[in-house]
Amino acid sequence: MTNKIEMNRPIVEMDGDEMTRILWSSVKENLLLPYVNLKTEYYDLHVSNRDKTDDRVTFDAASAVKKWGVGVKCATITPNADRVKEYNLKKEWPSPNGTIRKILDGTVFRAPIMINSVKPAVRYWKKPIIVARHAFGDIYDGVAIRFNEPGSAEITYKSTSGHDERVKYPDFKGSGVLIGIYNIDKSIEGFADASFKYAIMKKVDLWFAAKDTISKVYDADFKEIFRKIYETRYKEEFARLGINYNYYLIDDAISRVVRSEGGFVWACKNYDGDVFSDMVSTAFGSLALMTSELFSPEGYYLSEAAHGTVQRHYYKYLKGEKVSTNPTALIFAWTRGLKRRGEIDGLKDLAEFSEKLENAVISTIEKDKIMTQDIAKLSEPSVSEHVTSEEFIAAVKKNLEKSLRN
Repeated sequence: MTNKIEMNRPIVEMDGDEMTRILWSSVKENLLLPYVNLKTEYYDLHVSNRDKTDDRVTFDAASAVKKWGVGVKCATITPNADRVKEYNLKKEWPSPNGTIRKILDGTVFRAPIMINSVKPAVRYWKKPIIVARHAFGDIYDGVAIRFNEPGSAEITYKSTSGHDERVKYPDFKGSGVLIGIYNIDKSIEGFADASFKYAIMKKVDLWFAAKDTISKVYDADFKEIFRKIYETRYKEEFARLGINYNYYLIDDAISRVVRSEGGFVWACKNYDGDVFSDMVSTAFGSLALMTSELFSPEGYYLSEAAHGTVQRHYYKYLKGEKVSTNPTALIFAWTRGLKRRGEIDGLKDLAEFSEKLENAVISTIEKDKIMTQDIAKLSEPSVSEHVTSEEFIAAVKKNLEKSLRN
């Protein structure tokens, strides 16, 4: 291209860790900067920098998304005891994803990137299953205690007006652990609203699943809020489009998901969505073939890689060995962010470029049979040879340039 695509406003760029950090830079250098006059507000979420800033950088990055409306995020480390030692950290910092999602609120939609040569492990599945994960509350913002002898505990709620409520746990007969979690009606309403809107946008059914038969207050609140919002805001539109809203108990939903042909949005509470999005993505092929997009009620948007930092490949890379890490989800994190920026700012050429880059990735895998190791193992028919990450990016670049010339 002789003229680069211009951007009016920046997107917030959150850099990450290990192998995904290496590929993030390569994607940016080879697939974006030659074609787009890229404007980003950069935040380094490398675990060492989060440690250096006492995690302030994570909060600043989330605040920047509130300012600019759109962010893209690389995969990051959530340190455990081993990582604290490895990187000489001050402590086990919390998940940056959890921190950012709590600040932005909203719903994370995770959908498989459909590749014709990668067949779902569940033979019934023919269409995408999109997991809508509530991005607030549950265990991610819970408080917990370890106790070492028999005793008792209770939850105390004190309202701002001075009203108190107390709920007692069963007596503890010995040592153990306890946890208290919460959610906010406004956040649940935003979650429900986003799920219904997304289903309408995709013209597919919406499922919501919880366990209100056991969790008669917490899960029942989710169920009732979904019901009210459906009845008052979306029932007529769903009927007009010929799509349905269904509530299921979570165990029933799982059996129905496995037996379904797909083609619906599955709304899940925060922890449920964490678990089942990984299950769905793996069954469709790989976490590296999964998009992850956060939509907040206030209009904030964040796209990210759904997978981790690919630690094992990073250690090989440090030794100078060739690695075949799949960068597809990282590329799609960038394309979805740029597409959203283009949609908000009325930049048609930026949105079209993003779609062409996504199509170039799929064409490289489907038509050219050029794949990284993980996809080559899954491909039908099987592919005996695979390429390195850089060779894959180079092949995508060639297909992208071909598309841009047409």
